Amino acid sequence: MDANKIEALDLSGIRWDSHGLVPAIVQDAETKEVLMLAYMNEESLRRTLLERKACYYSRSRQSLWLKGETSGHFQEIIDIKFDCDQDAILLSVKQTGMACHENYFSCFHYDLTSEGFKVIGEPEVRPEPNLGRILELLSDVIHSRNLERPEGAYTTYLFEKGIDKILKKVGEESAEVIIAAKNSDPEEIKCEVSDLFYHVLVMLEERKVGVAEVASELLKRQK
Repeated sequence: MDANKIEALDLSGIRWDSHGLVPAIVQDAETKEVLMLAYMNEESLRRTLLERKACYYSRSRQSLWLKGETSGHFQEIIDIKFDCDQDAILLSVKQTGMACHENYFSCFHYDLTSEGFKVIGEPEVRPEPNLGRILELLSDVIHSRNLERPEGAYTTYLFEKGIDKILKKVGEESAEVIIAAKNSDPEEIKCEVSDLFYHVLVMLEERKVGVAEVASELLKRQK
């Protein structure tokens, strides 16, 4: 669906609870394993439909929560279904990395026995992050922000301010990387380089240059 169709989509048939939420059960599309339970409001559901990545509503933070935005463990939507009462959602997803913050593939890794809760199995060995894949996923999120311009989002602010503001931030973050490197602080370097990568991706989106084009150019440099 395009943005206009999603905005016009009638969701009045959903039985939202008193807080405007509906539970979302998340299932791995390939293994059929139940991964987690979260909640959605109307805004997060529409965003999920638009971006095809699972977006939930965090009851603790009282804000939208794009699964994987900070960890890189995105959930690509394969299918969305409602139960017969229309008061619960079933998401079928392609899970990147782990669904659980405790480093398990599924959040349902506790077994209830007569002795209480026991962990089933061992935590998964988290694979080394793939920088190229993470940059690609982040680029997709930035592209969606550019299309939607959600109110209050920092990325929306940058796009609305325009190329001069974006380039100023790229320059500022480049200087911060240099300072961090001079300070020889690995943690500071990691954070500042991440900030620089993000702002460069915003610049690429604004100038309509894809990360795949940059990757192709980098491949030429290997010769």
